[in-house]
Amino acid sequence: MPVPGPGYSITVRVEAPPSASSAGDLAAAVGRAGAVITAFDVVESHGDRIVVDITANTYSDEHVRDITQALELLDGVAVRKVSDRTFLIHLGGKIEVSAKVQLRNRDDLSRAYTPGVARICQAIAENPDDARRLTIKRNTVAVVTDGSAVLGLGNLGPAAALPVMEGKAALFKKFAGVDAWPVCLDTQDTEEIIRTVQLIAPVYGGINLEDIAAPRCFEIEARLREMLDIPVFHDDQHGTAIVVVAALRNALRAVGKQLSDCRIVVCGAGAAGSAIIRLLLQKKPGDLLAVDVHGIVHPDRPDLDPVRDPNLTWVAEHTNNDRAAGSLTDALVGADVFIGVSAPNLFGADAVATMAPDAVVFALANPDPEIDPLEAQRYAAVVATGRSDYPNQINNVLAFPGVFRGLLDAQANSITDEMLLAASDAIADVVDGDRLNASFIVPSVFDSAVAPAVAEAVSRAAARRPG
Repeated sequence: MPVPGPGYSITVRVEAPPSASSAGDLAAAVGRAGAVITAFDVVESHGDRIVVDITANTYSDEHVRDITQALELLDGVAVRKVSDRTFLIHLGGKIEVSAKVQLRNRDDLSRAYTPGVARICQAIAENPDDARRLTIKRNTVAVVTDGSAVLGLGNLGPAAALPVMEGKAALFKKFAGVDAWPVCLDTQDTEEIIRTVQLIAPVYGGINLEDIAAPRCFEIEARLREMLDIPVFHDDQHGTAIVVVAALRNALRAVGKQLSDCRIVVCGAGAAGSAIIRLLLQKKPGDLLAVDVHGIVHPDRPDLDPVRDPNLTWVAEHTNNDRAAGSLTDALVGADVFIGVSAPNLFGADAVATMAPDAVVFALANPDPEIDPLEAQRYAAVVATGRSDYPNQINNVLAFPGVFRGLLDAQANSITDEMLLAASDAIADVVDGDRLNASFIVPSVFDSAVAPAVAEAVSRAAARRPG
């Protein structure tokens, strides 16, 4: 049965009789319908009725209708209104632009705008690098998408992608003080996307690519990195990889294993899976097997096409030491670690039982993971998901705000694997030895120590980069 959560939080305004039992009757009805009450407020009181706001976590639109019906079945109760708190928080968007300078009089206006601004324009024309010092470029990131791979929902297009990009921009500001702006492009043509980002790049100190489908995202990122003098970072790839590698480092510490001795299975060879594989290979694991919808990836698989999908071909050539073939369950036999960034409900506890002792399972498909976490816990020593309602949530917000804070502070022109690994180590180090255990391998997304630690590590790594 689905679990009620804050993503489907509602407030129901009801009229009820002013009897002593009304509050209990209302709460019981909501509870019987399977919701979790988070607030109960009497907002009006009259001689013949009371008006109550009941706030509760639910799990679907159908569930909301069930709750409404349960309340209306009570004698003397009428439902006035049902408000979806998630929709309310998005009304009018989640971000805004505000001026950093006061414009109180003509003197202020003369410096911030004409005629004084002309001097700033001339200074930048003479020395283009001054744009990082004298404009928003110093602290601004473009969050770019074509809407082709929105969350786990698929190809929804640019308008439907905008709420996610707004949320991303809000997280940049909240956790790292970075000003970010959504750029949702009404094209899914690779050349048009590359050219458009190239044209808008002068405004920004970095580009965060987001929710662009594989394999197109690989070419877009690679070519933009070559042509731009600012860092280009595909968060679905590298943000995920940073946090996964950090979490795995701590998970293996918790079970007393060395990465160099471990056999790792990565399920999903798209954007996130490929980036995880590439970053993990920098750490030299004992062996690493990639698995996709066609089974274990190996160089002799007939579906491999280096022209159509050079990324998967690269993965095949750099993983799977013994050239094993077979299914996901075959790959899991004897494996120390499972990392899933693929699809829901792929296997059960019986498959986990075939893994090595003290196995680590990262089931990160969202919202429904590759295996029910409770099933995984029957045999695995450490279990992590992408969800907030289980321990060990692996969430990109641990990475991208601090990564870009560090890149902007260093005025970096590019981003390297060394910087990604530095970010990963910084996240892992926040969980010190006294706090580390099987249920706490990554810090909370609200841990104020994370973004500054990541920013400092990335900035130091950028400073070591030659040239």
